[in-house]
This record gives sequence, structure tokens and C-alpha cells, in this order.
Amino acid sequence: MTNEWFFLRGALADGPWESVVGDGLPGWRHAGLRVAALDGAVALPGGAVERMVVPLEGNVEVVAGDERWTLRGRRSVFDGPADVLSLGPGAAIELRGTGRVAVAEAAASRPRPAAVLRAGDVPVEIRGAGRSTRQVHNFGTPGALPAEKLIVCEVITPAENWSSYPAHRHDRTTTTESDLEEVYYFETAVARGSVAPPEARPFGLFATSASDDRPIETDARVTTGDVALVPHGYHGPAVAAPGYDLYYLNVMAGPAAERAWRITDDPAHGWIRGTWEGQRPDPRLPYLPEDVRA
Repeated sequence: MTNEWFFLRGALADGPWESVVGDGLPGWRHAGLRVAALDGAVALPGGAVERMVVPLEGNVEVVAGDERWTLRGRRSVFDGPADVLSLGPGAAIELRGTGRVAVAEAAASRPRPAAVLRAGDVPVEIRGAGRSTRQVHNFGTPGALPAEKLIVCEVITPAENWSSYPAHRHDRTTTTESDLEEVYYFETAVARGSVAPPEARPFGLFATSASDDRPIETDARVTTGDVALVPHGYHGPAVAAPGYDLYYLNVMAGPAAERAWRITDDPAHGWIRGTWEGQRPDPRLPYLPEDVRA
């Protein structure tokens, strides 16, 4: 069914959480995500689950027993990276603050110390070129924050640009590909530097298609708070409409012991990567806090 794996804001609500992605969804097993608007405290139980806490808007305090961490956030997801906390399986936690927070989750069994990556140390990558330029915050990828299963990053696509492109898959374990489920959590905003009327409704577009005999088809108009799941298949593009910037948080996890992100391009569109040679990256990027750019 078209858009079977696409969920409008609130469709995955559970208690204080605006969205919860987990193994309670039929056909979904590995990658988890929770998103909440904080106005006080929200608790999460301990257990065999690892987590990455990502402030979306505002600061977040995380308390686990006698330990606590203050994560410096941002005015919005379009204002550069935030501090991110990685927690191994074990203790229950409480999140405190005022704003919005995302928690990436995956089943895990190996204890490890907590780790914080501060905003100024987050690897910021300008990927692609021309109208395929996007900004990637690689805080939760191999080589950055530690994890057993989780691979987490966030992507900013300025107005009129394409990301998650060319379409690609990672739905089998081979020497050149990883078997990973993927969550896309979206936010949209009027493009930086633009002035829009009150009736403006920022949006973007997102698509998936089948890579084998497992059916999947997403053709969705996305706005803030929407979630798209990719259990398998080719995914992309994610397109920022003219006048509107697009953000998404990616959470990936899979069954393999190795924590790796290896992909296979859709053979119909992989040639697009070669066209980036000789093109310049979009000069609008990187998006940093306005007070840093001034």
C-alpha cells in the first residue's frame, strides 16, 4: 500500500511522547525513536536498550541515578548542531527541560560509559554539490559517539535542494551493503533569510520504492513532526520545496554485529553522483546559529 510506512505527526503518539517508533509496530524490529515536547520531566525505564539523546529545541538535562548531564540545545534544528548524549544499556533516565527532544533507541547488551559530544565537536559534513548539496551532522556515526547498534545523524536540506539522493538501499548484509532499518523524522521551516506570510505552510517531499520482491512505496508530502520508516527498499529523494528548508533526523540499526553504514545506489540513478564533479557546493551552507554567522 502506498504510504503504509509514513506517519503524520501524532499518529505514533504514546503518553507524553508525540511519536514512538519501536518493535511494537508490525514488521519493525531494530531502530527506535521517541520525540517529545518537554515542559518539565519525562522518564524512560532502564533495560537492554542503548540511547542517544538529541535536543531538537532548547536545552535538556538528563538524569540517570546519581549522574546528570546538561545538553546545550539550539533555537531550532536549523541552527547548527546540539550537544548529544550516548548511553549504553542499563539505568533508567529522566529528561528535564522546556523545548523538544528526540531519543534514538536500539536493543543492546554491552555496558559502556556514557559519552557526550558537544555541539562544537560534532563533525559537520557538506555532502553533494549544486542542487544536491546538504549539511550532515555526523554525531552518532561510527567514529563519533560510541554505540553497539545505533547509527544516528541529522541532515539539513536548504530550499529547492535534494538529499537522500540518488536513491539507495541498505537492506541486506553483503561485503558492500549493511542491513539497516531507518527512521526519518522531519521538520520544515521557511527558508533562512526569507520572509513569508502567516498562511505559509512549509513542506518537503519524500519517496521510497521496492528494491526486490518486498513491496514498499512512499510518496509523501512531509511537514514538522512527520515520520517515515524504511524497513527495506530504495529510499530518497528527500526534497525541500522552494521557499522552505527541510530537516530530518535519521536513526538506523540492524541485526548485524558490525556497526556499519554501507549502501547500494538505485542502478537507475547512481550515475547522478558523477555529475557532482566540477560543481560547487551550495554557498548557503553551512547553516550555523545566526549569532555565529553574524
